[in-house]
Amino acid sequence: MIKNYTLRRNLALASSLLLLGLCFGTASAQTYPDKPIRIVVGGPAGGAADVTARLLAEKMSPVLGQPVLVDNKPGAGGLLGIQELLKSPRDGYTLMVNISGVVSEVPHAIKVPFDPFKVLQPQVEMARGGLVLVTNTQTGAQSLDGLIKYVKANKDKVSFASYSAGTVSHTLGLELNKAAGLDMVHAGYKGSPPALQDLIGGSVQAMFDGAGNVLPHVKSGKLKALAVTSPQRMSLFPDVPTFAELGYKDLTEIVSLMLFTTPDVPAPVQAKVRDAAMKALQDTKLRETFNNLGLAMGTAATPDELMTGLRAASDKQGSMLKSVGFKIE
Repeated sequence: MIKNYTLRRNLALASSLLLLGLCFGTASAQTYPDKPIRIVVGGPAGGAADVTARLLAEKMSPVLGQPVLVDNKPGAGGLLGIQELLKSPRDGYTLMVNISGVVSEVPHAIKVPFDPFKVLQPQVEMARGGLVLVTNTQTGAQSLDGLIKYVKANKDKVSFASYSAGTVSHTLGLELNKAAGLDMVHAGYKGSPPALQDLIGGSVQAMFDGAGNVLPHVKSGKLKALAVTSPQRMSLFPDVPTFAELGYKDLTEIVSLMLFTTPDVPAPVQAKVRDAAMKALQDTKLRETFNNLGLAMGTAATPDELMTGLRAASDKQGSMLKSVGFKIE
């Protein structure tokens, strides 16, 4: 009799605690946010991810009624930003802005201690943009056809740089080799600045890089922009054709800047974050700034659609790297 009473009491207590937890969780979602929000940025201050995150934070703050702060955690191709996000409570008060490649590219190039598809949930595609194929003055190429002729005339002597081995900056060069019958050798770097420095200096002859990174060097005449990987021409380079225009539609490639949470943040909180971000992205000034960075506004894709796109990009990246025998060092 005592045992039955104790069992009933424990079950009643457990049910009460569960109900209390559910009510508390609902109340937390309803009152979210009631304190400042932090956006972790997986890139350095002044970079594209940082600039877009700060613009987003500025415009999200009045929508949410709370300060939205930016916290830079650069390094390891954006992985330090993910690690910072994973260390934080899963309550929606810590968000992350990072490049899409941190999910679809970096795991193919660096040993990652987690599956980004399981620990991250994309909420919003903030901005998107293609890469620009540039060459230096030593090649004398004024067009993509000119570079192709130069490479074929200098067999086994031409190299292309990437801002990191295993990223799309690398695989686009491999795809150009395949499509045009070239033999350019890959030279991987740790970031764009040293790669661009060697490109200008003549150690390498070509590179696929972001529009904002190459623009100053193109304007100064140190580099020549030959083609862009975006579906349409870029506003920063209106006279530079797309690869699709030149007959290389397989080299159409887009890199996105996304706002992430973890998947275990309460669904109502995720919805509030997404709604606030989408409203912030309607700001005219923000759109103009993105345009000046060579970025187009992101799509209105749902989180599930964004994840599907990331998986497709990852599969494409992995297949290309596997075809050339690339292995993580």
